[in-house]
Amino acid sequence: MSDYSHIRFDVDDGIATITLHRPDKMNAFTGTMMLEMRDAFDRTDADDDVRVVIVTGHGARAFCAGADLTPDDGKHVFSSGDAVTDLSDPRVRDGGGQLTLRIYQSKKPVIGAINGAAVGIGATMQLPMDIRLASTTARFGFVFARRGIVPEAASSWFLPRIVGLPQALEWCMTGRVFDAAEALRGGLVRSLHEPDDLLPAARALAREIADNTSAVAVSMTRAMLWHNPQFDHPMQAHHVDSRAIYTLSRGPDAAEGIGSFLEKRKPRYPARVSSDMPEFYPWWEEPGWE
Repeated sequence: MSDYSHIRFDVDDGIATITLHRPDKMNAFTGTMMLEMRDAFDRTDADDDVRVVIVTGHGARAFCAGADLTPDDGKHVFSSGDAVTDLSDPRVRDGGGQLTLRIYQSKKPVIGAINGAAVGIGATMQLPMDIRLASTTARFGFVFARRGIVPEAASSWFLPRIVGLPQALEWCMTGRVFDAAEALRGGLVRSLHEPDDLLPAARALAREIADNTSAVAVSMTRAMLWHNPQFDHPMQAHHVDSRAIYTLSRGPDAAEGIGSFLEKRKPRYPARVSSDMPEFYPWWEEPGWE
């Protein structure tokens, strides 16, 4: 899938940028876009030179205007058009959820640069991204109730964890579109930027991660912060923390982190996510659809 039709993929100096690219349709979401984005995340996970992934939309009008309500292939809009009797059939699976679960599984940190309208799947696909920045002109909407459906893309799991249950309930039950200032107040985004400043701000944040941190430490940290809050007791997190500290403190990146600090120089971390993650990673079982 090196040649994409609904996204653009670029890697520059350790930063991968995935750009939703359907200029004539306000970057509306399709099954093709889902498959291409999943493939792009497979590529960033496999490439040790990629330290951070930025996801943005083409142009100034839209990040992603939601599901394409008039798809060129004429297929069903919100789900498979196939009739099934068993709701555990894989054809029942929501395409948005397949994408957000793939982003959730990323081994690299993910920054969303929300450049314009982001409604429906355009809003929910952002939720497993680690940090979200928005243009002052961006607008958001969890509009599902106004389309006769429910929130998808596992957003009923992600959204309350990010903004809290009361805010999630209000946004999803009203289905209204709201501006970037409300997204900031509600905790959905980290900061607002003038349109021309958005991508530079996202790249500056990505550069701060790429230039100063251990890739293995960041990958482990991302996994710990996404997975460990689900434990029933902090002792379970203590087990993971302790094993990670014990293992990484004996590795080359810890030696480099200490050495570069004492020598007052930029670090040059040698460990690689592809080969040097601790033996106990992952410490959770990844559930399947079945």
